[in-house]
Amino acid sequence: MSIQLNETAPDFTARTTEGDIRFHQWLGDSWGVLFSHPADFTPVCTTELGAVARLKPEFARRNVKVIGLSVDSLDKHRAWMGDIAETQGCALNFPLIADDDRKVSTLYAMIHPQADGTHTVRSVFVIGPDKKIKLTLTYPASTGRNFDELLRVIDSLQLTAKHKLATPANWKQGEDCIIVPAVTNEEAKKLFPKGFKEIKPYLRKTPQPV
Repeated sequence: MSIQLNETAPDFTARTTEGDIRFHQWLGDSWGVLFSHPADFTPVCTTELGAVARLKPEFARRNVKVIGLSVDSLDKHRAWMGDIAETQGCALNFPLIADDDRKVSTLYAMIHPQADGTHTVRSVFVIGPDKKIKLTLTYPASTGRNFDELLRVIDSLQLTAKHKLATPANWKQGEDCIIVPAVTNEEAKKLFPKGFKEIKPYLRKTPQPV
């Protein structure tokens, strides 16, 4: 069964490269990104883990904890970490779940039998501080993920969690936002003191709040 947006992220216990965790407890009051890899010692996964390690300060600045998952053993993970550091120029600096019993990947429906009955697809789950699923993404095993795009989406999710706004196509941090249709013009004047531009009654843009 697939996991739907705004459902509570399933809790679990797991062994990781940074010790045993209980997922919800480990998240605490932070946002979280849980992302899976088809297998250890695979080329695309190696580049992805290096990319996330380099971006860890950007995730931390947004109060986001990142955690990876592969269906291989802890010993295999630790051996792979050497290759990641050597080839990507950055050591793994976040936990990697050893899901060799496929408990977590089954719980999160990460295994796609039509793609591979034993390995996970490239799943991504963004989880809010309320432990609700805010975003799901699934990539094929052949395609590496764009983690700059993931940061962009998290910026939007965090902004729209605080304000009655949405973000337009290709929006980036600092650009104009869209006032949600449920907000009247009178309410918008109070909520958005920088003002707004009404392009259509249902399409009103305002500068991003600080």
